[in-house]
Amino acid sequence: MSFHRRLTVAVTTALLLSGVTACGSASSGEEGRSASSAGSELVIYSGRDEDLVDPLIDRIGAGVGVRVEVDYSGNTNAQAAKILEEGDRSPADVFLGQDAGALGALDDAGVLATLPQDILDRVPERYRSANGTWVATSARARVLAYNTDDVQATDLPTGIDGILDPRWKGKIGYAPTNASFQAFVTGLRVARGEDGAEKWLRAFSANEPVAFEGNGPLISAVDDGQVAAGLTNHYYFYPYIAEKGATASLALHSFAANDPGSLVNVAGVGVLASADNTEQAFALVREMLSAQSQQYFADETAEYPVVAGVTSKFDLPPLPSGASDLDLGQLASLEQTQALLTKVGMI
Repeated sequence: MSFHRRLTVAVTTALLLSGVTACGSASSGEEGRSASSAGSELVIYSGRDEDLVDPLIDRIGAGVGVRVEVDYSGNTNAQAAKILEEGDRSPADVFLGQDAGALGALDDAGVLATLPQDILDRVPERYRSANGTWVATSARARVLAYNTDDVQATDLPTGIDGILDPRWKGKIGYAPTNASFQAFVTGLRVARGEDGAEKWLRAFSANEPVAFEGNGPLISAVDDGQVAAGLTNHYYFYPYIAEKGATASLALHSFAANDPGSLVNVAGVGVLASADNTEQAFALVREMLSAQSQQYFADETAEYPVVAGVTSKFDLPPLPSGASDLDLGQLASLEQTQALLTKVGMI
């Protein structure tokens, strides 16, 4: 990526080493922001993959009439943590997150601005913050991808407890450091409590699942037969199949409604309360919810649009009924989830 499209980690590090901390004075915060976000420029901290969203951000920035700098230097959880560490002096104006957990963590910390009502009204209530500080930009379902040469559809479990059976030992892939898996674990904690979630994770770990660095490599591994199945998000499947076609040995399985494995999560966006260019940031959010942008998510990333009237070129099945009963705001307890995953030895 060219230099002008990305904030370097060195800039952030220099700010940290300068002694300007999150608890510094308001004037210090303004000085910390002025170098990178003054004038007609928006700074986005993105926890979404650059290849997925950079073309969309380029188009939206041009449409809004503002130069956009994007920091892709970490995953969703890391980017949210960086905003919390930087506090009021963060150069970020906008946070683009992969899941509701990171957005909720920023909401709980009080670092996000309240969005105008016209933005909130564009998105169903279940896909936005109860406090009005973030909105979903797209939705995705948790699924089990499986190798059709190794597994019969009739043998697939109806819920996540089924993959604890010894028959699946060493045959299930997962991406423990990925934000989507950690959001699933957070949903599991909400549904079953801390003890119940720990019990499931320990049983899952004892069944020797295979860890991958991300969902992309996981999907490829399932297709190649390295593992028989893998816990992932639905949208990794469709572009992969579009490219591989009939040579792929891959299909998706949805768990039963209201099973923790059928979680419907969202990617979303929020504007920082410390943003210098609030109105332009709001304009950018509006554009992310426009029909054109929603069509991009539906057709380029195979995600579910969150604005009515947009359909995908992919043959997406209906979202699992009952899967959205979980209040996505309850996915905010990332720190506790990561502590639990560390405790059971998964990260």
